Amino acid sequence: MGYTQEDIHNIVLKQREFFKTGTTLDVNWRKEQLKKLKQALIDNTEKIQEALFQDLGRCDTEAYILDIGDVIMEINECIHDLKRWARPETHMSGLLCFPSTKTKVYKMPYGVSLIISPFNFPVLLSMGVVAAAISGGNTCVVKTSSKSAHTTQALKEMIAETFSEEYITVIDGGHDVADFCLNERVDKIFYTGSPNVAKHVMECASKNLTPVALELGGETGNWCVIRKDADIKDAARKIAFFKICNSGQICININQVAVAEEVADEFIEELKKAIVSQIGERPFLNPEYPKLISRKAYEWCSEEALEYKDRIVFGGEGDIETQKYSTTVIYPVKIDEKIVLHELFCPLLPVVPYKDSEINELMDTIRDREHGLALYLFTKDLKWAKKEMQVQQYGGGCINEVCLHLMVKGVPFNGTGHSGMGAYHGEWGFREFTHPSTVLFGKTHMNLPLREHPYDKKFFGMKKKSLLKSFMK
Repeated sequence: MGYTQEDIHNIVLKQREFFKTGTTLDVNWRKEQLKKLKQALIDNTEKIQEALFQDLGRCDTEAYILDIGDVIMEINECIHDLKRWARPETHMSGLLCFPSTKTKVYKMPYGVSLIISPFNFPVLLSMGVVAAAISGGNTCVVKTSSKSAHTTQALKEMIAETFSEEYITVIDGGHDVADFCLNERVDKIFYTGSPNVAKHVMECASKNLTPVALELGGETGNWCVIRKDADIKDAARKIAFFKICNSGQICININQVAVAEEVADEFIEELKKAIVSQIGERPFLNPEYPKLISRKAYEWCSEEALEYKDRIVFGGEGDIETQKYSTTVIYPVKIDEKIVLHELFCPLLPVVPYKDSEINELMDTIRDREHGLALYLFTKDLKWAKKEMQVQQYGGGCINEVCLHLMVKGVPFNGTGHSGMGAYHGEWGFREFTHPSTVLFGKTHMNLPLREHPYDKKFFGMKKKSLLKSFMK
């Protein structure tokens, strides 16, 4: 169905009326909805896997690992810990507030949330965020990507069968429908996508001062740095796996590798071996290898590869009919070349050699560029790695590993600057979809007149000042 502005307005209005009933405030009720969402995903696993294959060429195993299973894990954590997260905090009010000694902090839902999800992880980045919104006690309008149309349709049917439209609904359509959603006054917006579109989202949100969470890829992409003392074979194996995964269409994927020139040739050889071992000499012919989301995405990828054809050391071929383009290694690339100055979001991997003695200059260059969503360091010098991880600006990352920080329970997934704002996963998602409200419980007797006029009567004024100073230390 084609949505109009009036259709979207009516959906938001219904959800706002439902939220006003207070139904979503009950934590046990929220847990029941999370269980329903989990069961719906389990019941529709095969249908969703088929849709992910049609949209992204994913085999069943990769579809489950990257999208469906991740969301089920997220929901399980929410079900298990929600009561603890939602419990009001009790604080002592302090002597200055005496005799009103008790203060509570309530974790209140925002209300109607708008979730705009991308094509690359159409289940994880829609239903995973929905789990956080449900945990927080919100209703959800979910605008899914028109690029992953089969998965969108599967999710739309699944949610319609599981929840009422006044609580959670999935909306399909293109940019026009997304703008219809952004034109409505909602209470929380969660957007995953590109920095350029995020600016538009924030502009729309600013009209109503709506709080926004953004998960973005980063304008100049995510760096992986390999020092000369690194375990080169281990690094190559992990990087090959990650770049093959979803054909590079991952917001935390490696955009470019900087490798110490002392070990650069060794790394290139090990990387080629690792790719062949995992997906074959011609990845685009392997049925397990995912495809790019559209012909347009394929053309962008192949055209950019063509600009560097003389430096392609692996890959550089594909099939436009299947939209599969091989994992492609480009070497050597200078740090200021065009290909390392923007997010690639495809299977191209430029490799930038540097002198290990000039590692500080390299890290300064990375720091001066737009903040990535991820940073990966491979080295045996953990002291150096820990220091860099604490001074760089990025969303999250790994030392001697790739991507697994995303799988750790109880920690946030987030970006900063051009890679986003806000955070979610587990309790961090609950916090993102709630606002803390502080309430002091006042007493009606024994109230001291310290805060009241007059302040400057001789004897009592001196006592007031003395007591206030002691209370406010």
